[in-house]
Amino acid sequence: MERLPLNLESKNEIIAYRDEHHLVKYEYGIIDELLGAIDNADLEKLSWFGQFGDRIRSITMNVYAHRKGLEFGFTEIAFDEYGWLKRPEFLDKEDIKLGTSDRYGEYSLITLGRGENHTWTYALHYSFGTAGGGSALSVYDKQFKSCEDALTFSLNKLKDMMTDKIGNTDTNNYKQPIILATLREIAKVQINIVQLSLF
Repeated sequence: MERLPLNLESKNEIIAYRDEHHLVKYEYGIIDELLGAIDNADLEKLSWFGQFGDRIRSITMNVYAHRKGLEFGFTEIAFDEYGWLKRPEFLDKEDIKLGTSDRYGEYSLITLGRGENHTWTYALHYSFGTAGGGSALSVYDKQFKSCEDALTFSLNKLKDMMTDKIGNTDTNNYKQPIILATLREIAKVQINIVQLSLF
């Protein structure tokens, strides 16, 4: 799409974009805000939105990313070389490996991190043997009030994922020794959490 000079005359282009694209819920909300700023001749608000890009798509995505970052206390507005809001760096990151060994990726990994306002989240890399997946820490992830809450939730999620694959007949992708070893490691960490909570 062409560059959009965001001003009081941008209304028709914004409406056309809204009507011609399949948008997600947050995009509709931001577009409604843009249209409201135009209808109210709110140049200050239009200027604020304008700092997030020169196309409607980049504006909506960057504004949403910024607002999700604010939920973790990240306030910086900075862009990469492609015009996308830079991913904030989580603090107090900790990796917890669970599984058999580092060889051939036979382990799962929980990464914990907190935002500037002490809101925590987690990322999960999981391995069933050959099959697996994962993601990085992100402002779009579930929020927790403490590191312990994030760890407990992520351990339970990984445990459910592993338990679901016990006995899977596709032993190339779902290697039972790796799954069972990961479940044993999860149990050890969960026992340690309970013991620490007693002191």
